[in-house]
Amino acid sequence: MSLRPIILHPDPRLKKPCEPVSIITPELKRLAEDMLETMYEAPGIGLAAPQVGVLSRLLVMDCVKDETAPQRPMVLFNPRITWVSEALNTYDEGCLSIPEQYAPVTRPAEVEVVWQDIDGREQTERFDGLWATCVQHEIDHLDGKLFIDYLTPLKRQLITRKMQKLKRERARA
Repeated sequence: MSLRPIILHPDPRLKKPCEPVSIITPELKRLAEDMLETMYEAPGIGLAAPQVGVLSRLLVMDCVKDETAPQRPMVLFNPRITWVSEALNTYDEGCLSIPEQYAPVTRPAEVEVVWQDIDGREQTERFDGLWATCVQHEIDHLDGKLFIDYLTPLKRQLITRKMQKLKRERARA
């Protein structure tokens, strides 16, 4: 396994819808393992393939925050939301592609998601709390949408300018 560089906003790859995965190849399994390692190292709770430059419908996540609880790494190929609750939740969201920027985003409090696991088996689960927010945030990435797209144009521009400055500073370093 190896760490993958995380693409920073603004980058056109983060705005492109991803292609469905038809066959889960050994390369895609390795990518999923690399993405989990990259996510944990960042540290983060979710990572989508476009964030490491691969435009495939793949995301990884693990929302276990308790240091004493076992990790629950999840790999989701071709995830799709099949049900959303009427109840809403607002979380201060952040993103590994938009480091150190957070903003409140309101989403359904519960969602049901269908996906293929790393062995190609279909899975279904209902997520709530942080898990629901995370899976929706990561599926948005697969559709070319960022959490800042939920913000007002002014807030979005402000964050984008900060990110452009950060990218310039990192390029000089």
